[in-house]
Amino acid sequence: MKWVTRSHIHVDRVACPWLIKRFIDNEAEFIFVAKDLVLDIVAKEGAIPFDVKGVELGHKDGHCSFVSMLDKYNLTDPALRALGDIVNAADTDRMDSNPYSFGLDAIARGFSLMYPDDFDNLERQFMVYDALYAFLKLKLSAVK
Repeated sequence: MKWVTRSHIHVDRVACPWLIKRFIDNEAEFIFVAKDLVLDIVAKEGAIPFDVKGVELGHKDGHCSFVSMLDKYNLTDPALRALGDIVNAADTDRMDSNPYSFGLDAIARGFSLMYPDDFDNLERQFMVYDALYAFLKLKLSAVK
């Protein structure tokens, strides 16, 4: 399936493709365009829009698009939910609500500076989310 969002990716627009590829649609193709072109791509390509104002997989009730995807696709894995808390805090300017959000935001900013091409940036940042997810799985299993 094709998925479309705004260009110049940052925290939520990296986390969502990672979630899509790892847990929703491993054959996903991503399209990054100017925000005013997203709905045109939806119409032309039949792509699923995300992290765009007013779409189903966008920000809702103070939560970021990553959380909207967790809810829509009934992803209940505690480590994914914990990752959602981090992404949400970093993406919705509530950094103080999660201690990991500051680091995730800093990493996202650094990757954007190093890799301004969205596809290159996305490919390189997936490992960050893989590592953070593995850490959260281990951390949460130790709590049980």
